[in-house]
Amino acid sequence: MRGIAISALMCFVVVFAAAQPKSGRKTAFDSIQHVGEVVITQNLTYREVIPSHTMKGKELERLNAHNIADALRYFAGLQLKDYGGVGGIKTVNIRSMGSNHVGIFYDGIQLGNAQNGQVDLGQFSMDNVDEITLYNGQKSAIFQPASEFGNAGSVYIKTRRPKFTEGRDWNLKVKTKYASSDHFRLSTLWEQRLSRMVSSSVNAEFISSSGKYDFRYRRLNQDGTVAYDTTATRHNGDVWAMRAEANVYGLIDDGGWNLKAYTYHSERGIPGAIVNNVWRRGERQADHNTFLQAYLNKSVGQRFSTRLLAKYAYYNTHYVNRDTTTLRVDNTYRQQEFFVSSSNVYEILPCWSASLAYDLKWNKLDADMRAFVSPHRVGHYASVATAYNHPWFNIQGSLMAQFIGDTRHERTATVHTSQRALTPAVFVNAYPLRSKLLSLRAFAKKSYRMPTFNDLYYTDLGNASLQPESALQYNVGFVVEKDWTDGLLRHVRWQTDAYYNTVHDKIVAYPKGQQFRWTMLNLGKVHIKGIDVEGELAIAPMKGLQLSGRVQYTYQDARDVTDPSTSYYRDQIPYIPWHSGSAILGISYHDWDLNYSFLYAGERYNQQENIVYNYMQPWYTSDLSLSRQFQIGRNRLKVLVEVNNLFSQDYDVILNYPMPKRNYGVTVEWGI
Repeated sequence: MRGIAISALMCFVVVFAAAQPKSGRKTAFDSIQHVGEVVITQNLTYREVIPSHTMKGKELERLNAHNIADALRYFAGLQLKDYGGVGGIKTVNIRSMGSNHVGIFYDGIQLGNAQNGQVDLGQFSMDNVDEITLYNGQKSAIFQPASEFGNAGSVYIKTRRPKFTEGRDWNLKVKTKYASSDHFRLSTLWEQRLSRMVSSSVNAEFISSSGKYDFRYRRLNQDGTVAYDTTATRHNGDVWAMRAEANVYGLIDDGGWNLKAYTYHSERGIPGAIVNNVWRRGERQADHNTFLQAYLNKSVGQRFSTRLLAKYAYYNTHYVNRDTTTLRVDNTYRQQEFFVSSSNVYEILPCWSASLAYDLKWNKLDADMRAFVSPHRVGHYASVATAYNHPWFNIQGSLMAQFIGDTRHERTATVHTSQRALTPAVFVNAYPLRSKLLSLRAFAKKSYRMPTFNDLYYTDLGNASLQPESALQYNVGFVVEKDWTDGLLRHVRWQTDAYYNTVHDKIVAYPKGQQFRWTMLNLGKVHIKGIDVEGELAIAPMKGLQLSGRVQYTYQDARDVTDPSTSYYRDQIPYIPWHSGSAILGISYHDWDLNYSFLYAGERYNQQENIVYNYMQPWYTSDLSLSRQFQIGRNRLKVLVEVNNLFSQDYDVILNYPMPKRNYGVTVEWGI
């Protein structure tokens, strides 16, 4: 299968090369490329039907985020599980639906993990990211792969594309950082124009850290007396990692293509839970992850467009636990994924279009464990969708069918199982003032996801009786937005969404003493009610001075309503706070930037029962940074100093995994 996948990708390269125009011949697409991009961007913004949150460019730089997970903390309705330190695993959850209902897309193609469904966002750097967008429901476009219509929420990560100034054919950026915990980071980005129609980029990064940081460990007995109260140093959080990514971009007549190669290698300690004043530090993990992906976009005539996608991924994970207080483990897991997709859209009328898409996805998991069942999964996804755009309103509807087949090898037989499901969705957006100033929106959608290989087949934690999850989502909201080209006030945006979700046979993952392994439970039925609020403001009091702010607030009531006879009936599900929010404030004055960011998570519980013993107090953090840019000829130098957790708050995102206290960093960036 690996050979077939690589051959398919090579075919893409041949198609791309054959599709390129001869040198010197000017194409119609080349002549309208810039204007076309501007028009499309404006239309997508004006006609956005689905609730979204976007950060890009300068706003992402202000966060001083180390990885994708750090940036996503500032999006409304999103919860991040962070086990602390540079090497700690970081996963994301949207509107309490669970990590496996979230699709993470890297330059248009989904990042997968059929083993446990947890995409570790700490493995993806921010140094080459140009834009991050969070959609609730699905992306505001019907021209997309079929499987994208099945997610309850989606995060789209868009990396930087080469941009060249007049008279230059290459760009180089070098960035280095030193911070607390002996943290050292070095990254480079090289962009090269290969021809008038083809460009390339290579981005590489190295990270090293001891992972040591001070924290306070304090626990109370049920009667309120102090059980433990001490200050200690976190150990076994060391990490070294190397990441490299290479891209080739090309233009053809009325289309374009991209070929991407990505590799990530790391060795790290997994900081264990601190329970009853016992420090566990025996877990180690090595990851060697590589994928190749490609896409081809092509318009045929004025009404029809097609897109082909392909991806092959190979993930190798070596997990070791030498802790004598738990089961000793030394296992290697090898995961493969192959994905191909064809999506097509046709413009029936200037205001009415329809799409048809088909995806094929193949996953396989092997391990050197005794009697491992070596499961593999084949998924077929087909979708039809339509969109009607009117000056006063927009409507989008879609229907996705998925057919999933699993095969596993038991001791006495080979077992085949299958599942199928339909996931419909409808979205409506109205402009009562016939302008961009105010838009009203609503949607209803059904989503469905299979249990992962870990959920089903692991001997010591799998649960073969787990049922697939299904979810219903309902959302109503509005957006008020206005921009000005001059004057004091430059930008105002306010959006509010209220939602109600129901999840049947919800699967919840808990750490099972060891961070790499999980305990899987079907909670049965969960009702989720919530409100997301987000506001943006930008003002320019004087020439050269700009002030900007972004705030978001989330209220979520996510309750287990499975069985009235249980002690936790109608209790808030674990780790979901009722109230959370963030704020980002920035001041720019010529070449100086001062930025402040704030995060807050309210009270929550770490187990199913909402009792005092499981209660977790609210926490908040403040980060501050100051940067200065210097122009040296045609080169640019940027120096940044930062203080994170400014007030040295003691907090856990996950119980018994303490986060760092106040810490510092210095970054130097050189652009040529």
